[in-house]
Amino acid sequence: MNADTFIPKKMRLRQKIKVEPFLAFGNKEGIFVKGRVITSYKQKRPMSRNSWFKNILATIRRYSVKSISDALVEIHFHSQRFEVRTDKDGVFEKQIEVENPYLDKSESVNFKVIEPLGKNKSTWASKKVLRFESSNGIISDIDDTILISHSTDIGKKLWLSISKNAYTRRPLPGVSDFYHELTCQRQDPIFYVSSSDWSLFDLIRDFMRFRNIPMGPTLLKDKHINLKNIWKSGSGNHNHKLEKIHFLFTLYPKMKFFLIGDSGQHDPEIYAQIIKKYPGRVHAVFIRLIGQLDPKRREEIESEVGMEKFFFVESSEQALELARKNEFI
Repeated sequence: MNADTFIPKKMRLRQKIKVEPFLAFGNKEGIFVKGRVITSYKQKRPMSRNSWFKNILATIRRYSVKSISDALVEIHFHSQRFEVRTDKDGVFEKQIEVENPYLDKSESVNFKVIEPLGKNKSTWASKKVLRFESSNGIISDIDDTILISHSTDIGKKLWLSISKNAYTRRPLPGVSDFYHELTCQRQDPIFYVSSSDWSLFDLIRDFMRFRNIPMGPTLLKDKHINLKNIWKSGSGNHNHKLEKIHFLFTLYPKMKFFLIGDSGQHDPEIYAQIIKKYPGRVHAVFIRLIGQLDPKRREEIESEVGMEKFFFVESSEQALELARKNEFI
């Protein structure tokens, strides 16, 4: 039971609500869009000099928003119009066939809530569309791969997530240079897949922009996280990462990928499954070591897919050196 239980339904529906768009990307044939409907909230832009107390208050505001289930969202893309309902976590998604196969770099997709009616008239939200045609791509994890998160230590991870902001969180050294080189100075697309929740979407994007890390579609975990279960963000079952990587391989059937992750969770096992399912479509796997890798774990991976495509590295500099040595760059 939560505080909303005691608020009459008609009053709850008069709260100001909005669409928060997350994804709009695809290929010549179609695009995939995703977002959520939430109660509106105002958040000041973070600053590098913000105290830990201000950052905690900002985190409370971020996780105090409520997802609106069964909301009806109107989607406009060029001359096409669609309606879609949100799920129990307030999330919606839609795959749209593209009438014009021309890759227009300036196209956008627009969203508006049409049910329920909020306190004020719903306004349009817009998201730039990215359509990729490259033969190579990169799929990367986020926590402890580009962003220092201490994922294997719940206490440290929680404190970092609530007491820091996009400008005070620290990247792994050398990540920016490695990713710029591997994407051929941003000519090839990069996709981020993480078990973090959508409430961290703006923080992750601001962090990558501030740290000069190549931007790309960011696919996070759908389950709604609030203040009561904030400690669960980034934890739990990671099967959704496997599903999202399958989705990317299907969406871009002619694209070959580099896969980047860390040994702290299940990235090596997930990437091994991908290599088996899509033979010939993985250039290489780079896994950043967190502590010592269990020899038995390494043997299991080697028995499944071999190790010629797996590179276990201790730093981004080492990964960059290996990429150059193997002429991936």
